[in-house]
Amino acid sequence: MDALFQLPDEYISLRKSVRALAEEKIAPFAREVDEDARFPEEAAIALSANKLSAAHVPEEFGGEGADALAVVLIIEEVARVCGSSSLIPAVNKLGSLPLILAGNKDQKERWLRPLASGKGFSYCLSESEAGSDASALKTKAVRSGDKWIISGSKKWISNAGESEFYTVLAVTDPEKGSKGISAFIVEKNDKGISFGAHEKKMGFRGSPTREVYFDQVELANDRMLGVEGTGFALAMKTLDHTRITIAAQAIGLAQGAFDVANKYSHERKQFGKEIFDFQAIQFMLADMAMKIEAARQLTYAAAVKSENESSDLTFYSAACKCLASDTAMQVTTDAVQILGGYGYVSDYPVERMMRDAKLTQIYEGTNQVQRIIIARNLA
Repeated sequence: MDALFQLPDEYISLRKSVRALAEEKIAPFAREVDEDARFPEEAAIALSANKLSAAHVPEEFGGEGADALAVVLIIEEVARVCGSSSLIPAVNKLGSLPLILAGNKDQKERWLRPLASGKGFSYCLSESEAGSDASALKTKAVRSGDKWIISGSKKWISNAGESEFYTVLAVTDPEKGSKGISAFIVEKNDKGISFGAHEKKMGFRGSPTREVYFDQVELANDRMLGVEGTGFALAMKTLDHTRITIAAQAIGLAQGAFDVANKYSHERKQFGKEIFDFQAIQFMLADMAMKIEAARQLTYAAAVKSENESSDLTFYSAACKCLASDTAMQVTTDAVQILGGYGYVSDYPVERMMRDAKLTQIYEGTNQVQRIIIARNLA
């Protein structure tokens, strides 16, 4: 029973190695990446060199075959120092998971192997009028002989322009509603694909978010994932697994902010003593630590559910994403408060972490939507 909630040694070792890598290769550039709103090339190189940018790819296709919990640990430790950099492994899993779930062997060989070697893979679901209502898509794929022609646009696409591959959800039969949506793989160099301007964002500034345009993009039949009309169900199944990575990201941001605030509370002196000695600060730190650990345990449990394809995965994935992101928002806000004026300026990373944390409550399903999902999955 002593080991029931203890991570096995291999996961502890993974955490230590990723933390060391993040501290050495990613953290030194985090502030610059945010201020310049530039893609974190240093992180991309370091993660790829250590086979961490897409560790989830099965070994038979050149990846590490990392399970869901291992991926959670990787994202958590990277997010602890740089939220933008943590989106590299997170987006790669989100973009490629439909391929892993529904692709045939030839498709997996074609796109997973380059992903494992460092190419990026983004996910194109959201549109200007299809956010929380993901079934209200306007992007269309029309059959033309033995090909498909995709026309439309996708909004809020993470790492757009940097990624080489894109899973795109498009309407193939407008008469069937959500059952008339199919999934396709589009490549960056396909004729007719282009990218909009970089969005100017509150947080995650180092991860490019752009609109993706499809102007009569011609695709062969082998670009479709699974059976025609199963795209929406595939998209929802994908999110059941990948919301857990957003929870991991939120935990990393919260832990990073907590570490800074806790350290600062012992260094900063007011009224002749450390501010940690004031009960008001102690209670804030206690609540922060308590909530982070609660969110972490729920997220790790959800990761195991994901790996085992448990019947209650939908509940757990929504619950951990919701709890972890709400926790991250509160913890990072409290960290700014503990640092006072220093927390409000960019000399310390907590204001960046606070800005980053906000998005975790919004993307891959707002927390209001998560609560609807949770309620619908109550026994």
